[in-house]
Amino acid sequence: MTESNPLVFPEDFLWGSATAAYQIEGAAREDGRTPSIWDTFSHTPGKVLAGDTGDVACDHYHRWREDIDLMAGLNLQAYRFSVSWSRVQPTGRGPAVQRGLDFYRQLADGLLERGIMPAVTLYHWDLPQELEDAGGWPERDTAKRFADYARLVGEALGDRVSMWITLNEPWCSAFLGYGSGVHAPGRTEPEAVLRSAHHLNLGHGLGVQALREVLPRDAQVAITLNPAAVRPKTQSPEDVDAQRRVDALQNRIWSGPILHGRYPADLIADTSRVSDWSFVKDGDEATIRQPLDYLGINYYSPTIVSASTPGSSNARNDGHGASDHSPWVAAEDIEFHQAPGPQTEMGWSIDPTGMTDLLMRFHNEAPGLPLYVTENGAAFDDKPDADGSVHDPDRIAYLHGHLAAVHSAIEQGADVRGYFLWSLLDNFEWAYGYSKRFGITHVDFDTQARTPKDSAKWYARVIASGELPPLP
Repeated sequence: MTESNPLVFPEDFLWGSATAAYQIEGAAREDGRTPSIWDTFSHTPGKVLAGDTGDVACDHYHRWREDIDLMAGLNLQAYRFSVSWSRVQPTGRGPAVQRGLDFYRQLADGLLERGIMPAVTLYHWDLPQELEDAGGWPERDTAKRFADYARLVGEALGDRVSMWITLNEPWCSAFLGYGSGVHAPGRTEPEAVLRSAHHLNLGHGLGVQALREVLPRDAQVAITLNPAAVRPKTQSPEDVDAQRRVDALQNRIWSGPILHGRYPADLIADTSRVSDWSFVKDGDEATIRQPLDYLGINYYSPTIVSASTPGSSNARNDGHGASDHSPWVAAEDIEFHQAPGPQTEMGWSIDPTGMTDLLMRFHNEAPGLPLYVTENGAAFDDKPDADGSVHDPDRIAYLHGHLAAVHSAIEQGADVRGYFLWSLLDNFEWAYGYSKRFGITHVDFDTQARTPKDSAKWYARVIASGELPPLP
């Protein structure tokens, strides 16, 4: 960036950070918690790099007070965390375990005492294993179980928490969990992907209804999506059509029913050889289209696609992990490309313009619906210096570019109300185990020592001023 003056954010802009239960909590077998699909997946040989698991992770279950002190020291105004379904409803059915709910009650109370708004995500990919054993998200009953779970948590935390998210990135749950198999539960069944997507959508709709029944009227309820900023490699008709197909599979399969009450006709036509979509029952799409108070947007990197080219190895460079099975149902022929230029440790291209594009897209698609960036961040190979400091200038540059992109969307009229940086802590990065560090706080996984990186100190200054200064 070359601007010489700071970019000033709205005075009421909400500055936060985010985590997810399985990635940080640990205490996998304590206080009644039972296995989730990620416990099972991570304990299955060959599924997670180096055999890593979330059994201990960042030990946040025991160190939450220390972590709240850390947040307060970084000037965080909000903290987005997810609830472990297995911790509060171990079988995915029946009454809640109060010991599990007590953890989240204490966490929310501790945040409020320090002036930090708790923002709850009900589902960040950790389905109770018993529900997966009964069929998982491809089964309609799972959507009903999710609504029951949402009601239990809403009843327990509704007096403390005003900001709610039903699902985090349902695309990953459906397409990576049941398509490519690189996420739990590790299934590779194309038709199950579409069934799962619908039942995640339905679970969201039923979950919103359940929350509305038990939460105060001023509670804010939403969903978080990870829409792709899909771009064709060239402007050829074939590449533009590849863009359309991927846009349907990652974006409009969610925004269609959630925002407009219907699945896109081209999505159903594109996938007709995989499914007849008979799992969509009368009234489902109306149930999915619940009034929302805001929409959460997660963004990391753009997606560049093309039609298949003769002689190509058709390598799937989509950034979602290596697998012999494609998550792209009925679009296995589409090629994915990395943009030239710098990349993060994940191999993801660094391009903040995708952030602005997505925020403007949803601003135009759903006028009047406030937006929050609920995740944005980058993994880099951070190591402490001899004096224990962690210098991460690449992350600061990444965050600076993307916050400038958020500011650009606001200047163009988008109603963006806040930004949650991913992530507060280095953590268990799913199938990559502990090999990728997204945190603005370094975690020594042997000692659990927390060390704020330079990026954390930089972010704290941005929050304190409400301004994005020029990069040095």
